[in-house]
Amino acid sequence: MSFLENHKKLERNVTLLLVFSFIAVAIGGIVEIVPLFYLKNTIEKVTGMRPYTPLELTGRNIYIREGCYLCHSQMIRPFRDEVERYGHYSLAAESMYDHPFQWGSKRTGPDLARVGDRYSNEWHVQHLVEPRSLVPESIMPSYGFLADNTLSTHDIADHLRANSLVGVPYDDEMIANAEADMRAQADIDANTEGLETRYPKVRVADFDGDPNRLTEMDAMVAYLQMLGTLVDFTAFDPKANER
Repeated sequence: MSFLENHKKLERNVTLLLVFSFIAVAIGGIVEIVPLFYLKNTIEKVTGMRPYTPLELTGRNIYIREGCYLCHSQMIRPFRDEVERYGHYSLAAESMYDHPFQWGSKRTGPDLARVGDRYSNEWHVQHLVEPRSLVPESIMPSYGFLADNTLSTHDIADHLRANSLVGVPYDDEMIANAEADMRAQADIDANTEGLETRYPKVRVADFDGDPNRLTEMDAMVAYLQMLGTLVDFTAFDPKANER
């Protein structure tokens, strides 16, 4: 009974409640923060991660511009139901070149962390043009206008340069070839040797189905098709950071 009486006093005294709340929050913060000082790196060691290609980076910019992150997350939690539905849980390393990251906390639509290679380019284009033609219950708006918008390429080198300033490892060669690499990735007849050297596992295709134009649809589909495809999980050791 004395405990309840003391608790009532604490709840009714604003100063005491403030002091004890501060103490509780401080203890919780210390418990969460202190272990990080003993880790050399909070990003897992993985094989396969690379910066976005110029076309993928532009697609990501369009993805953010259109607010896709408001309904789709890119973070698979380490729970059985999520892993069985979407695939291997997300790693910090998979977002190491994202500024900002697209983890998200709300899903009106499915998580897109591993949507790459799950569907054909044609499926993605049709889904973006008329979502309900493929998913009748979808409430996603149409993004068919992406196929009508010619993709701007003149400033892509500046985008790479800006990302390099915040730690993304775009080198001078990548920046110098940014516009050419962007066009080559969407042209199945282009010489892609340099592109493939600079960006391993790059997917080259006529993403929007129109070989005569480079459109925002090309960029969006290129971005979606690489999500979750870079990390080699056969070589991933979840305990590597602990050693």
